[in-house]
Amino acid sequence: MLSPLKHILTSKDQHLLPPQLPHSSKRQLGGYSRLRHQSRTNPVIWCSAIICLIFSLLLIFFGVATLIIFLDIKPRTPVFDTPSASLTVVYIDSPQFLNSDFTFTANFSNPNRKLDIRFDYLNIELYSFDTLIAARVLQPFTQRRKETRLVPVQMISSLVFLPPNHAVELQRQVQNNRVVYHIRGTFRLRVSLGLLHFSYWLHARCQLELTSPPTGVLVAHSCSTKR
Repeated sequence: MLSPLKHILTSKDQHLLPPQLPHSSKRQLGGYSRLRHQSRTNPVIWCSAIICLIFSLLLIFFGVATLIIFLDIKPRTPVFDTPSASLTVVYIDSPQFLNSDFTFTANFSNPNRKLDIRFDYLNIELYSFDTLIAARVLQPFTQRRKETRLVPVQMISSLVFLPPNHAVELQRQVQNNRVVYHIRGTFRLRVSLGLLHFSYWLHARCQLELTSPPTGVLVAHSCSTKR
């Protein structure tokens, strides 16, 4: 039985209806649609992902290896000390210029059992109160494991200006037979660990008490060494 729509449309109006596709054409269009959805991954993306994975595994491996080596070697900080010192000259030229001749023994100790170190840069400064009165740069050297190195260092001050209050206090120390000097050391160390090489800075601070010149000797001192 015909629907009401078929009765309304005449034979001349049949061309207005959408054409019916054959069954075979519908199957072809469906297959084409499925192929469009099943697109393949770009090989460049796969290569990038594999490279990132390998790089991450290498980082983890070297990190674990470095930690194991570090725990086995147990690196320790080298030590700087001043076991002996002498003060032969201290006088204030008019009105506030210091002249001084001070000599001390620098003791460098490498406490590591499995690491050799090299001092690439060594700068030592001498202070009276907070005023720099002398400075020396020492020659670089290499220090073997568990080795101690003694280096004599002479610090000469010539016409170094001192603030008035510091000049008065230094003269008082000389009269009381207790002269206080301060040493500051700045060192750059290089450590070799197989194929690995790294550098770091080391800072030393010392306070020394000496008797008055011309036969001033060390009576007390304290030193600290920090990275």
